[in-house]
Amino acid sequence: MAGYEETLYVQTHCQFYRGCDILGTVDFIFGDAAVVFQTCEVIVRKPMDNKQNTTTTQSRVDKHETTGIVLQKCKISADDTLKPVKKKIEGYLGRPGKEYSRTIVMESEISDIIHPAGCKGKAVLRLKRYITQSITNNIGGGSKVKDRAKWGGYHKEFKKEEAEKYTVARLIQGESWLKSTGEPVRLGTYSLLR
Repeated sequence: MAGYEETLYVQTHCQFYRGCDILGTVDFIFGDAAVVFQTCEVIVRKPMDNKQNTTTTQSRVDKHETTGIVLQKCKISADDTLKPVKKKIEGYLGRPGKEYSRTIVMESEISDIIHPAGCKGKAVLRLKRYITQSITNNIGGGSKVKDRAKWGGYHKEFKKEEAEKYTVARLIQGESWLKSTGEPVRLGTYSLLR
């Protein structure tokens, strides 16, 4: 899936993507579905002048919704147009689209195109809970959590039990509908269960 701004709209229900290439610039994976991207290549392109890159924008509006964007065992990197200018362009794993936004990046390789804060934007008073950006076991130059955003509700890392809530088995109940398709799928975590 190749685009620039708003490449993939994960609008509703449960969704699963495996082994896909997704290219974009601003908010290029966005919406309010319960969605897991597994073993995908998330490729960040060079944006228009004076723009920044934000990979995800999740838009959960109710704390009781069971939605969220999960990147599991993915690779987040720059395409050839961004590589020569990556130091001049800020790139973020995401930004909150609504007050209960939820994005999780776990067990993934995150290149150094990602700003140390991880998240774009400033703390918003109405922002209740924004879970994002790092569960242990991410690797790469953009995976360090030391300088991540310091907002209330922002979680830099969490334990295995919390991570398991965002797997294919738990977030999208994938065992009940994905197994019958024959699609290769990892129901739980990869490295966290060792």
